[in-house]
Amino acid sequence: MEHITLSQLNLLVQKQINDSLQPFYWIIAETSDVRTIKSGHCYLEFIEKETPGDHIVAKARGYIWASTYLALSMYFAEQTGQAFVSGLKVLVKVAVDFHPVYGYGLNVIDIDPTYTAGDMQQRRQLILKKLDADGILLMNKELKMPLLPQRIAVVTSPSAAGYEDFMNHLENNRLGFAFYPHLFPAVMQGEQTAGTIIRALHRIFEHKEHFDAVVIIRGGGASSDLASFDSYDLATNCAQFPLPVITGIGHERDETVLDYVAHYRAKTPTAAADYLITHLENAYADLCRQQSEMITASRRMLDVSFDKMQQVKRVFYQSARNFIEKQYLMLAPFESDLRKISLQFLLREENKLREKESYFRLSSPGRILALGYSITKKDGKTVKSAQSLRAGDRIETVFAEGKIASIVSSGAEKGQANRE
Repeated sequence: MEHITLSQLNLLVQKQINDSLQPFYWIIAETSDVRTIKSGHCYLEFIEKETPGDHIVAKARGYIWASTYLALSMYFAEQTGQAFVSGLKVLVKVAVDFHPVYGYGLNVIDIDPTYTAGDMQQRRQLILKKLDADGILLMNKELKMPLLPQRIAVVTSPSAAGYEDFMNHLENNRLGFAFYPHLFPAVMQGEQTAGTIIRALHRIFEHKEHFDAVVIIRGGGASSDLASFDSYDLATNCAQFPLPVITGIGHERDETVLDYVAHYRAKTPTAAADYLITHLENAYADLCRQQSEMITASRRMLDVSFDKMQQVKRVFYQSARNFIEKQYLMLAPFESDLRKISLQFLLREENKLREKESYFRLSSPGRILALGYSITKKDGKTVKSAQSLRAGDRIETVFAEGKIASIVSSGAEKGQANRE
């Protein structure tokens, strides 16, 4: 029986492929299992999936030699903002190769990044359309930011370059406002990004009453990791989150799906901090304005009240004066009679005083003594009865002119006394 070896068969296949196929082809495929080895070579698989669905209908081994891969990957990332990783739709220029040992493979010679960028944008638009159809695209944007957003849930990697910038900027704001940030760690690049952010949001949700807003920051790093933020599941969680979500993923060129659904998109972590600080500055300025308006209004009210009081004072003064003048005019006819009555009353009282004065003058002790009477005193008190005296009592007799001292004799009961 005629036969050949496996290596001979593989060489025949190789010759047939080289003779019958063109030197290269532009093909559309999805990247899978992309890996780079120490030598700089990149190995991957190209796959094609059934549309719609995820059933793989074709697969081929691919490779990019180090001399090509370095320039190609840099160019691709620069043009798309996305690293050359698994899961991308690409348009690549390949040479079909068949190696007797390694078999069929595709050697990548070139790539068209505009196709991938267009596909990424198309995927982004499809996600946004689905979010809109679900009625949740603008839900987070419609939330009202608290007047004083100070209690901040921060979702990022503790080692992220922008985390320290965010914290420093927040704490060292020029007006010294107090903020209370709390870190919820998450992976911010690679395939785990969306899942870890979602888990962080679930932890925040359990304590949502303790926070005013959520800030998702990344800062630094390669812009090639943006595909992680074009996730329908991540966007759904953020769009429906009950607190305003602020993103500061650190890129200016493209807006991810997460940026679209967030309450506010800041370009950098520092800009996210500025957004929060500005909210407090605006609230403070509004409070100062209201205070100034209240002071001005109060002064105006006081001025008006003072003017009214002055007006009332003038009216009251004039009314009181008119009343007094009116009463004076009413009493004027009685003034003459009042004077006569008052004069007659004073004359009568004066006569009474004169009569009393005359009586007191006639009844005075001096006048009675002048008539020849005397006053007898014992121990400074007037003696009214001889019966009150005893023999040996010392008495004093007062005359109109002078006085004498006496001692009562034994016959004092009969009115006798011996003078000293």
